[in-house]
Amino acid sequence: MKILKILAIGISLLGTTFSYAQKNDLGAWYMYFGNNKISKKLNWHNEIQYRNFDAVGDLEQLLIRTGIGYDLTENNNNILLGYGFILSQPYVNGEKTENVEHRIFQQYITKQKFGRFNIQHRYRLEERFLQDDFRMRFRYLLGLNIPINNKEMLPKTFYGSVYNEIFLHFNSPTFDRNRVYGALGYVINKNMRIEAGYMNQIQETRNRGQIQIGFYNNIPFTKN
Repeated sequence: MKILKILAIGISLLGTTFSYAQKNDLGAWYMYFGNNKISKKLNWHNEIQYRNFDAVGDLEQLLIRTGIGYDLTENNNNILLGYGFILSQPYVNGEKTENVEHRIFQQYITKQKFGRFNIQHRYRLEERFLQDDFRMRFRYLLGLNIPINNKEMLPKTFYGSVYNEIFLHFNSPTFDRNRVYGALGYVINKNMRIEAGYMNQIQETRNRGQIQIGFYNNIPFTKN
């Protein structure tokens, strides 16, 4: 009953947030993240993000990313080589346009644990092949997950999630954007969890809020 009450409150708050988003033209991102073991050391990363200008129906960007990672130590210190396909549909002078980006990226993720605090550092280098340009960008994410009703991130655990991610160009201007995120999550089982939260994206010329709903799937493809 306690869990049902918490879920009901969360759904109510999320509904209020969606209503607020529609009235204030906030965006909404619907995201799937897969990180699946294919051997003791190797993993397959796969993700899809459907990003809207508003709560539903007006596509801003479709992002598909995949890659192969390797754990330098047991279940930690992962290096990864990946590829991303990004379809963007921005408005230019009131008219919707379309452009495509192909992206190669390299990343390193390391995790730390201090009591209830689960910390993640992610370093990512991107080579971005746009339609009329080539750019390189560095990203650093500092993330934190804190279980609420358990001491560990066990099944049926609610948790708080926050992160900050900065994006830096290799050319001028150096600063690209910064993202600040906060969410409530729920661990469904040892391989799946969901999150719903809010992210504020700060750019040089504008700030914009995004509702985010994410599903995380870590089901292994091997028993090793």
